[in-house]
Amino acid sequence: MQKKKRRFQLLRILLLLIMVVCLIPVGQAYYLSIQHEKQQEQLRNMLKEGNPAQNEALNQEDPTGQRKSSGQAKITGSDTEKRKNEVLDKRPILKKYQNLWKKNKDMIGWLTVEGTEIDHPVMQCKDDEFYLTHNFYKEKDKYGCLYVKSMADVNTPGANFIIYGHNMRDGSMFGTLGEYGEKAFYKEHPLVSFDTLYEARTYEILSVFQIDIGDAQAFPYYQFYKAEDEKEFMEFYRNVKALSLYDTGVGAEFGDTFLTLSTCSGMGEDGRFVVVAKRVVD
Repeated sequence: MQKKKRRFQLLRILLLLIMVVCLIPVGQAYYLSIQHEKQQEQLRNMLKEGNPAQNEALNQEDPTGQRKSSGQAKITGSDTEKRKNEVLDKRPILKKYQNLWKKNKDMIGWLTVEGTEIDHPVMQCKDDEFYLTHNFYKEKDKYGCLYVKSMADVNTPGANFIIYGHNMRDGSMFGTLGEYGEKAFYKEHPLVSFDTLYEARTYEILSVFQIDIGDAQAFPYYQFYKAEDEKEFMEFYRNVKALSLYDTGVGAEFGDTFLTLSTCSGMGEDGRFVVVAKRVVD
């Protein structure tokens, strides 16, 4: 009887230990999720606060943090940096983004998708993989940031640029982008807001699709940034429209600018969920 009781106690302890071990990752994930949300809230608060007093000082710097020696910035570095310098010579950074840009000059804009949790800064640097694993403060973080690749040019009107982000299980980053899989959700939220540092922009969604980029026959939407001619433009446009899960009724013509949002999907390791929108020009 005593032996049975001891065995039962040992079994209870063992089961308790197993339960504790299993709960540790859950607790860690919850903690990281809370910390991430606090950080995002901090960034949103900085966005609301703004700082008009810094406007004049900021206009004397280019997005790499270098002071202008005269009215014309010295052009150095990559083509992306050159374009940023040229734009900054002409326009001041919007007041609401000045504090954020001072914190991290890799910030190139802010994306907001009404009806979702997407309301985050968008980053860009020379290392296209950096913001997959680092947060706004350049700390190691599995959530990463929304980002565009170094070749993307968000300031100069062009054919397309792509914003990437993780599809997180807790709904953060691009975790709620999949809401657009339902046409009813799209009808209630047909517009996307993306601001550069210099101007506010609105885009209307024209295509929503899932794709397996590991399939050799899959359309390589992620390679399209600039159309050399109307034929290239129409090839991209027709393909993304054909892939769309539903008809949005939104069309495009040569000269329009696209914004593409891309994240992982449940289709497997190479599955992607993609939203393509066209800029609305007043």
